[in-house]
Amino acid sequence: MIDSTQLLLFVSASFVLAITPGPDIVYTLTRGITQGRKAALYAAFGFNFGILFHTAFAAFGLSAILRTSAMAYQGIKLAGAAYLIYLGIQTWRSRSESMIGKDAQCLQPMTIMRQTVLCNVLNPKVALFFLAFLPQFVDASKGNVATQIGILGLVFMFVSYPVFVALALFSGAIGNRLKTNPTIEKRLKKVAGSVFVALGLALALPEKS
Repeated sequence: MIDSTQLLLFVSASFVLAITPGPDIVYTLTRGITQGRKAALYAAFGFNFGILFHTAFAAFGLSAILRTSAMAYQGIKLAGAAYLIYLGIQTWRSRSESMIGKDAQCLQPMTIMRQTVLCNVLNPKVALFFLAFLPQFVDASKGNVATQIGILGLVFMFVSYPVFVALALFSGAIGNRLKTNPTIEKRLKKVAGSVFVALGLALALPEKS
């Protein structure tokens, strides 16, 4: 199986990648600040659950299709961008009731998780990242390649999850402090919608060659 030295290097690299600012961190922080701690925790779980999909895609070669087919890559990318923009518009148009009160009871846990998983799975950049990153720590002479990729994906998930939980608790604490001010809540709703739309537009933009 995986060499212990390689595994230690993988864990270290995974931690560095997990704390590197990116769309997933921005998304989780936005959920926490605007909708409370529980919403951010469900988002954190959703992102890590999405890792299972990307690991499976990489293990069975499905992600390679995105690398070789420009049409498939663009299709999934635009679908992910459209979904993020849709979430932003829905946030703008949501009812004026408290977004944060009682840790975002207005949104069901499964709704938040489903939205987060879809945002993750519909991002082809994440799929290609796992396709490029995980195999670097695989040794074909030490067992089934797909099994090793699966193990590495699970390790990455367990390394990144505590990071996202910490972000959720931090942003949720900020959100709970702001929930008593209705004016700030209304502004936060606009900011949250704008962040989701901005993430969608950033995903849709043409990439530099």
